[in-house]
Amino acid sequence: MSKVSLKVVVAGRTYPLTVQESEVEKVQRAAEDINKAIKQLQDNFAVRDMQDLLAMTALQLSTRGGKAPVANAPAPPADYSEATAALKALSDDLDALN
Repeated sequence: MSKVSLKVVVAGRTYPLTVQESEVEKVQRAAEDINKAIKQLQDNFAVRDMQDLLAMTALQLSTRGGKAPVANAPAPPADYSEATAALKALSDDLDALN
């Protein structure tokens, strides 16, 4: 299986990744889930600090075990290791600014 370069946007920042070709869709879905969760938190709470939003999103996604499976489709195991690494890098960058 070949690796491909991919750029994903999480919390308004672009992260270049190298992933297995078979993982591209999963990583893109993970980034979408993260961004949707951040948007929902922004809309429902008075939290504006991106690091707080990312931490809250990480907690939400990890406790719900990923997105609900599509009907009649086998559920792939949730693997958000690439997204988790991107979130950690973002958190480290934000820490460095403070």
